[in-house]
Amino acid sequence: MAAELEVKKTNWVESTREYFIDIRSEMKRVTWPSRVQVESTTLVVILSVFAFAVYFQILDKIIENTVTRAYTYLVK
Repeated sequence: MAAELEVKKTNWVESTREYFIDIRSEMKRVTWPSRVQVESTTLVVILSVFAFAVYFQILDKIIENTVTRAYTYLVK
């Protein structure tokens, strides 16, 4: 029983060690973007967020006005 526990412990340690070795080798293969690429894509994301915010604000006002007019018409 103690020998089996020792084998499991060693296997766990070895598998964890192999896992970190695999992570290190995979990270060496990653192609990282340049600073210019990161800045440009960040700018695109920020502008897109503001564009969608404006779009949804306009859409919200249109729906709000439509519902308000329909409610006012139906209440009369």
